[in-house]
Amino acid sequence: MPPSRWGAVVFVVCCLAAGAAYAHGVVGDYVFIEPLITEDPIPANEWDIAPQWTKGADHQTAAIGSSIEKLLGTDSEGLPRFSVGVGSAWNYQWPTEGPDVHGFDNVELDAKYAFWIVPPHEFLMSLAAILQLPTGNSDTEERSHTSFGPELLWAKALGDLPNLPVVKYLRPLGFQANLGYLPALSGPTSHQLFANQTIEYSLLYLSNSVRDFGLTQPFRNLFLFTEFNYSQLIAGPSGQTFPNIVMTPGIAYVGYQFQVSVGTQFALNNASIPDTHAAVLALLDIFYDSIIPQGIWKLWGK
Repeated sequence: MPPSRWGAVVFVVCCLAAGAAYAHGVVGDYVFIEPLITEDPIPANEWDIAPQWTKGADHQTAAIGSSIEKLLGTDSEGLPRFSVGVGSAWNYQWPTEGPDVHGFDNVELDAKYAFWIVPPHEFLMSLAAILQLPTGNSDTEERSHTSFGPELLWAKALGDLPNLPVVKYLRPLGFQANLGYLPALSGPTSHQLFANQTIEYSLLYLSNSVRDFGLTQPFRNLFLFTEFNYSQLIAGPSGQTFPNIVMTPGIAYVGYQFQVSVGTQFALNNASIPDTHAAVLALLDIFYDSIIPQGIWKLWGK
């Protein structure tokens, strides 16, 4: 099947099997989605499968990423505080000229701690540490050195706005963002700076907490979102340090056991155009502790 159809197939199949409730990403009364690019700031038990296809000026790339995160600690109120995760991706590139190349990306390990949670204001802030190991295929992986760095993440919804005419329809808005720096521990390349901002609108929150327009499944559990994604090698080989800035709009469905999303990308600066002629991104986020009860275990907490 052509890579460009993967996202649509995953979306349709999962919506047919969807439930009416939700499970993960809850802060206060708001359910935050797992974005396509922006790192989710909320520690959780989840397994992500992320196929994507991109077409550039002189190549096409198909990739399937996978990562798993384990919640290890909660506080006395049961709020998620600490998790660890690991992930990588398999890529297949076919250039306009030359042979096709394929292989795995580097392995990435992370630990995430939510140090500030304010449920009444639907606000959460986390710190993370990222370790990237140079295990990937050098034909498809640009960076070949061990990297380690910090990341700051946060989420805020507007459910605490007053329930006034017009203003109340802003209450389903949510924001997620992350800012990180990933320098190489050896070698001259891969000093990477990245930042992402997601703006999402929850039809679920609209129906449950603002006004019920009679939306039925699967429409009631849909989220409309747009991400703004920035990354740049602030130190690296000549010609490879230009910023990459793209916009990633999409739609997500959040059920009790999973989330499924599909989106595309548009270049926002000249340096991003050659790699972003067309793109389809998809995500299947499985909340495995709602399927396998053994996945609920933690090292500490309620």
